[in-house]
Amino acid sequence: MIFFLSVLLLFSCQEDDVTIGGIIAPTNVTLKATVVGVDEANPNGDGSGFVTLKANATNAISYKFDFGDGISEVSPSGEITHRFSVVGVNTFTVVVNAIGTGGLSSSTSVDVEVFSSFDDPEVKQFLTGGSTRTWYLAASEVAHLGVGGNADIAPDAFWFPSFFAAQPFEKCGIEISNCLCDDELIFTLTADGQLTYQLNNNSGTFFNASHQDIVGQNAGEDACFEFDTSGTSIVSLAPTSIDWETVPDPDFRPRGTVMNFSNNAFMGYYVSSSSYEILEISDTEMYVRTQDGLSPELYWYHKFQTSPAEDSFQSVFTNLVWSDEFNDDGAPDATKWGYDLGAGGWGNQELQTYTNDSKNVIVEDGLLKITAIAENGGYTSARLKSENLSEFTYGRVEVRAKLPAAQGTWPAIWMLGANFDEVGWPNCGEIDIMEQTGQDKSKTSGALHQPDAFAGNAFTNEIANETSTTEFHNYSVEWTTDEIKILVDDTVFLTYANTDSTPFNLDFFMILNVAMGGTLGGTVDPSFVQDSMEIDYVRVYQ
Repeated sequence: MIFFLSVLLLFSCQEDDVTIGGIIAPTNVTLKATVVGVDEANPNGDGSGFVTLKANATNAISYKFDFGDGISEVSPSGEITHRFSVVGVNTFTVVVNAIGTGGLSSSTSVDVEVFSSFDDPEVKQFLTGGSTRTWYLAASEVAHLGVGGNADIAPDAFWFPSFFAAQPFEKCGIEISNCLCDDELIFTLTADGQLTYQLNNNSGTFFNASHQDIVGQNAGEDACFEFDTSGTSIVSLAPTSIDWETVPDPDFRPRGTVMNFSNNAFMGYYVSSSSYEILEISDTEMYVRTQDGLSPELYWYHKFQTSPAEDSFQSVFTNLVWSDEFNDDGAPDATKWGYDLGAGGWGNQELQTYTNDSKNVIVEDGLLKITAIAENGGYTSARLKSENLSEFTYGRVEVRAKLPAAQGTWPAIWMLGANFDEVGWPNCGEIDIMEQTGQDKSKTSGALHQPDAFAGNAFTNEIANETSTTEFHNYSVEWTTDEIKILVDDTVFLTYANTDSTPFNLDFFMILNVAMGGTLGGTVDPSFVQDSMEIDYVRVYQ
């Protein structure tokens, strides 16, 4: 007000006919409360806890309601229905602030006595263990983060994440989302039976791409930002508003309890929502979903557990059936490895010519070294394969390797269906255990190619791997009749459901190579001379 009065005085002194629009505080503020279900037998309502509130004021453009139970909400119209969920007959003081131009406000209040009969003591016990319990993202589970549609756009699948389901640790291994996996969700049951909640996000919150205005930034994709989640939220419980009897799957019947958080609190992944329906809950696991605050046609799904997710992996394959330890200096063992030779881009606009020359491929010092070299205005390199020498169906392939660091190098450890000559690619199937782009050496990736998902549409994921060019790492695939998992140092970052209809149920052979440029190699450093992928061993377990 001091600022605006000063401006008004300044202009009045200089030009008498200049005026400023009125900045007026609302007046005549009224607030009426109607408890739902009141009758002679139920003087405080029908037990639902619903109360309809209607505010009115002169010169008001919006209304903010503080319901007296720790929850607040804004309504431009001045009319709102709120559910009071504290069990029993309770009196709440509801305050409404009528907001006028320039942010000026006036307020009034009313006491509301309302009866609520809904409670879920078992949920409170599960959430808190009777006192305080901390929950963590179940990052090792498929669909620890997922998204699906509502009944309007996904009538046959609106009750599960039909659009996207994160693979194990998919949202933990890369820079843009690794802040999601260290969240601590703390639920407490107070002495008077109140359920409270705190989110320790360890400074970073994972924001959906459409919800980043609150931090004043826009990464163009889901990303981590520093965000203050300190403070305690009151959690009120309410019954679901979804008629789950309409779901076609008779085995899917959610618990029916909804958690509403005060103070705009949320459960880890930010989608502008503070209301979460519990689908399943036990002493150790919880599965919830929430409606997107900006796109109500979307529902987000989250899985939590009461212990931090473990990324250690135990292989089901323990019998070593084939290996090359590269202990004999000289050319690679001809009983185990053959070569692809020549140039031509190899379908990916690659720049190298493959040779079997010792300068490009040699075993020495206990290592297989595949070296790309700039020479004669182009590049040479090597591509080894076990085709017609070692081919197998199912098992674990483990390759310990250190990757080239130079820009433009494209190292790969992969497998191709042994029926390649008969059915061609991608019908034969392809399993990429490790690939790395030529421009970003801080990550590695894995992929699966098949007839209905190949090249740029392949099933793929990446993982942070900051020391890939300075240290040896284990690159593995765990391949069964039911699924294919791709790992780095026994951390699973890609899981694929294998079925009888995929090409991944026949013999495959292995390929080791370093390409130059091309679709993943990209621009080669103009000063490139040479660089190598070094492999300590290749082992196959069944």
